[in-house]
Amino acid sequence: MKLLFAATFALFVLSAFDQADSSAYDKIVAHSRIRAKKEGPNMCALQQVVGTKKKYFSTCRNWYQGAICGKKATVLYECCPGYMKLDGMPGCPAVAPIDNVFGTVGLVKATTTQDYSALSKLREEIEGAGSYTFFAPSNDAWDLLDPEVRNALVSNVNIELYNALHYHMVNKRLLTKDLKNGMTAASMYNDLNLLINHYSNGVVTVNCARIIHGNQVATNGVVHVIDRVITAVGNTIQDVIEVDDDLSTLNTVATASGLNEKLGQPGHFTLFAPTNDAFDKLDREVLDRLMEDKNSLQALLNYHLLNSVQCSEAILAGTSYETLEGSNIEIGCDGDSLTVNGIKMVLKKDIVTTNGVIHLIDQVLMPDSDEVMSMDQSFLKIILENHILKNKIVLSQLYNGQRLETLAGKFLRVFVYRTAVCIENACLIRGSKEGSNGALHLMKTLITPADSSMYQLLVKNGAFKIFLSLMEVAGLTDLLKQEGDFTLFAPTDEAFAGLSERDLSLLKSDINALRAILLYHFSTSIFIGGGLETGVTNLLKTLQGSNLKANESMLVNTVKVRDSDLMATNGVIHFIRTLLYAEDIPVGNQDLLSLLRRIIRYIQIKVLNLLFFIYAVQREPTITKVTRVIESPTKMKKVTRVIEGQPSVTKVTRVIEGDPTMTKVTRVIERNPSITTAIEGKHHLTHP
Repeated sequence: MKLLFAATFALFVLSAFDQADSSAYDKIVAHSRIRAKKEGPNMCALQQVVGTKKKYFSTCRNWYQGAICGKKATVLYECCPGYMKLDGMPGCPAVAPIDNVFGTVGLVKATTTQDYSALSKLREEIEGAGSYTFFAPSNDAWDLLDPEVRNALVSNVNIELYNALHYHMVNKRLLTKDLKNGMTAASMYNDLNLLINHYSNGVVTVNCARIIHGNQVATNGVVHVIDRVITAVGNTIQDVIEVDDDLSTLNTVATASGLNEKLGQPGHFTLFAPTNDAFDKLDREVLDRLMEDKNSLQALLNYHLLNSVQCSEAILAGTSYETLEGSNIEIGCDGDSLTVNGIKMVLKKDIVTTNGVIHLIDQVLMPDSDEVMSMDQSFLKIILENHILKNKIVLSQLYNGQRLETLAGKFLRVFVYRTAVCIENACLIRGSKEGSNGALHLMKTLITPADSSMYQLLVKNGAFKIFLSLMEVAGLTDLLKQEGDFTLFAPTDEAFAGLSERDLSLLKSDINALRAILLYHFSTSIFIGGGLETGVTNLLKTLQGSNLKANESMLVNTVKVRDSDLMATNGVIHFIRTLLYAEDIPVGNQDLLSLLRRIIRYIQIKVLNLLFFIYAVQREPTITKVTRVIESPTKMKKVTRVIEGQPSVTKVTRVIEGDPTMTKVTRVIERNPSITTAIEGKHHLTHP
């Protein structure tokens, strides 16, 4: 009995150790296996980013969002690592044959690496005795390599190519559970180190190359397939910024701040390095003021530094990280691009060094301390007054539509969304803290109270002359001036580039169509960028009646918002460079259809070939009516259609009739009382 107990206890302890020794990568593969259990034994579910070859064993979060890096992902089912399919049998019931490292590289379809191993003198080595770990680049990884570099390697197979492949190897067996975050492993090329990062989301990187297929066991080691060819690393972050011509201003700042030597010390850093062009965007007076204050320079540089290595392949969604300055920045991704605080600013990513990684950015990040220094001091008091309320308000007391009075006497509006609470254009990032004499709310950006209407802002900007002229022709200018809570996606004059006077006249000739197009740019509530829920499509109801589709990257109907969150007293304005169009807005004029196809992207326009058309839309109790009659030859046909619902639901009556000499169209649109009444063509009043 004692022996049985001891054996049972030993098994329990061994099982516990095995479980404790599992890695984030192993757990994510196990999760993917569970997701695919209906597909048969040993199947794994992966997500592939649409339009790319990138595949991931996905986290629960990405699985339910159906997206990777903000891009739609499709689900694939493949054999889990180490297993194979058998003809006529479901799933992957067979264990993959075990071979030496050379044969295993081919088994995992890294055939280019296998070919190069055969070309060089490496094949004999990895077919023989030993215990190796081979980080084998995939075929796609070799295709991504610069052609000149690749040709240089292949032209000297027994030296350059051999050494390059040796750098992808470690002279001992390392499974993913052995690859600890932040560790280094001596490669078989001059013992130069490989930098290993093992992230909590299951991503494992080697010199920032991601393991896409791990733990393929061989008789003399193990093979991990990676997504890029890695190169030897010998420089520190300090070395890189001292010799890179595009980072000379950053080097000057680092030297003046006294932090240059720190960037040469051992560590695990991520540096978001502003280029010279990024510093050139700063006002010269601001930069001179910063250079005179060593503390501010240190804060500025430390705000660009993380005390951890964040490779781009490990970023699958937005996550907040604390900088060495003490404030937080959010690192996210939009497809293949990295974002910082929601903005695409990364020009080049994953410059691997011995003490971390560098990402080049085209903007200088400003911590709170430097942001204050960069301002004109005459406005500083006003800005501070606009951030301090007269009364103590804690987070739980904030509600949508609330107005908060500041010390400066201005009122700030509160917007509560599903996943965010925002004050004017700024959203809270870390909740609030309550003290004995007040409450502290930490915001993503400076609060800018609104003091002008949409109309005043657009006129003052000067880049919306055509849009404003169209609003005037359509009788909608008062909409920009009246009180309310609107979101406007305002097309700049660039949206109409290339249009002739004749084109503009054609656009203005159909008032009903013009109104429908313009009202499609207005949403009925205030939506700022930080209020949009991440990982999903946000549907915004428009005054035209159809929905706009927006996401947290400020794409609306796939159109990129150029500038966002310009706060107005009656809403918020986002700038766009193209006209938006709802695919359910009918167009009956062929010339107008051709024009719209030229200036509007990403749309499907429905063409109507109707004879006599009465179209009534009911939205609000108050009514604005438009009646239109168009005559042209056609055949006779009648259709009556009635759709009824709740008082706020659209009610449509359609009558189509005619004769060989006449086509008539009567259209009635009911909207807010501020929209003027227009009657053109033959006067004919139709009630819904």
